[in-house]
Amino acid sequence: MFFSRFREDITTVFDKDPAARSLPEVIFCYPGLHALWFYYFAHFLWTHRLRFLARFTSHISRFLTGIEIHPGAKIGRHFFIDHGAGVVIGETAEIGDDVLIYQGVVLGGTSLSKGKRHPTVGSNVVFGTGAVALGAITIGDGARIGSGSVVVKSVPAGTTVVGVPGRVTEDHITESLVLEHGRLPDPVAEAIRLVLREQDKLEERLQRVENATGVIVYDGGLRERREEIVKGFNQGGGI
Repeated sequence: MFFSRFREDITTVFDKDPAARSLPEVIFCYPGLHALWFYYFAHFLWTHRLRFLARFTSHISRFLTGIEIHPGAKIGRHFFIDHGAGVVIGETAEIGDDVLIYQGVVLGGTSLSKGKRHPTVGSNVVFGTGAVALGAITIGDGARIGSGSVVVKSVPAGTTVVGVPGRVTEDHITESLVLEHGRLPDPVAEAIRLVLREQDKLEERLQRVENATGVIVYDGGLRERREEIVKGFNQGGGI
């Protein structure tokens, strides 16, 4: 059983990482793969109530790979951690099939109770670099969690989440854009754009009133300040 899963995991690396070039490279140079193989053994020990040995195996894996997967977590097939440094998967986390995780992702808990306290992740989910999901929430099948997002509420299937705290966007991205996190929608920036457009309309109406009445209202330099702020957002890709 283990050897068939090993072959399947190697195939998954080739399927999900275009940088994978050869079998020896994948076997010896992918810490995400090594952490997963350590997890199999640790999880086996955990389910057979050899809890200390399971945790010790997990601890060795963390030391060697920089990835912490609790042996009590449940992970489906075709799971891949790309790069992997700083990834943390908690004890009661559950992960479906064909899930892709990048470095710095945390599936953490927010409760001191002994029960379910970590996320349940569906199949075909992608977590961008540095994304964090906290608590006993559910992330639906096919969801995309943008880089640096902090998710504290359940996410519907097939949606994209961005921001802190994470917000579900209405924009549906195509499969070809799954990994292009720089092109994910930003609901906060979109809200600011809407406010600025409405302000422009109000200023145009006020200008017409001023021209008709001959009364000029001093704006206190707000126009120049606004242009500076918008310029800063544009340079950062926000607006």
